[in-house]
Amino acid sequence: MPSAFQFQCHLVLIFLAASKGETRYLEVRDAGEDDPFLLLSEDLKRELSAGQIYRRSLRCIDMLSIEGQFTFTADQPQLHCATFFIGEPEELITIDYDFVNIDCQGGDFLKVFDGWILKGEKFPSSLDHPLTTSQRYVDFCESGNIQRSIRSSQNVAMIFFRIQQPGNGFTVTVKKNSNLFPCNVISQTPSGRFTMVIPHQHRNCSFSIIYPVVIKISDLILGHLNGLFLKKPSAGCAGVGDFVELLGGAGLDPSKMFPLADLCHSFHGSAQMKIGCDNTVLRMVSSGKHVNRVTFEYHQLDLQETETRKENSIEEFCFPSI
Repeated sequence: MPSAFQFQCHLVLIFLAASKGETRYLEVRDAGEDDPFLLLSEDLKRELSAGQIYRRSLRCIDMLSIEGQFTFTADQPQLHCATFFIGEPEELITIDYDFVNIDCQGGDFLKVFDGWILKGEKFPSSLDHPLTTSQRYVDFCESGNIQRSIRSSQNVAMIFFRIQQPGNGFTVTVKKNSNLFPCNVISQTPSGRFTMVIPHQHRNCSFSIIYPVVIKISDLILGHLNGLFLKKPSAGCAGVGDFVELLGGAGLDPSKMFPLADLCHSFHGSAQMKIGCDNTVLRMVSSGKHVNRVTFEYHQLDLQETETRKENSIEEFCFPSI
């Protein structure tokens, strides 16, 4: 399976495994022609480039990474369903309700969540999102026609729904919008390169890679002197208003992950780190006093790399999990 598809499978399988109490290490076999992960196909994107609207039905648990119109129709009572939406790092997602036929009084619901949530953990975390947790949910049964279009604050969003009556359902149109200064991002792929810029804004931004990775920071501008500090119980960047931290863990929420290293000051060069955790996050904390910028690249960590060390690598973490 091409690497671009692996993320889609990985996240949906985490959700399915979590609901069933199974291990996260699962295999996908005999994917059908209507496999939702094929939405990343370059052939499909070329076919749609002429302006056609992509349409298909939704599954109870689904993943979408492309614009289009999507319909869910219950063929039996569906009590715990979710659709995950993801775009490129520089994209926001707009979800428009075209048609909704659910029984709100009978216990059905249809909710949009600004971000992703799995096993009670949120991305972006509550510390990094401009809205409160309750404001990040938009419940159709409460808002009705008042709010039929919802735009995400980052490149991911999702809907939760429960539909008990066969034949009931809904149709949504998903669109992508450009985001000049991407802040919170989940990477679609296990490798890439990204520059995060926070222009005089008091906010925190996280870039999440749901893979064990080697991450290399090549440029960091915080308006300070040069320096790199590993996280220690009595040291770190707690007293510095602008810094970057590397986090690792097994969940989705950066605020619940283990802090691995702090970068408190600007530098030009190369700082590399191997992180064998299920999820790796680079998080920038900005006071708003500077135009902060960090450039980094990453690729999926393999077992051979755990046995080799480079001179510019700092300590490895989480390797028992891979």
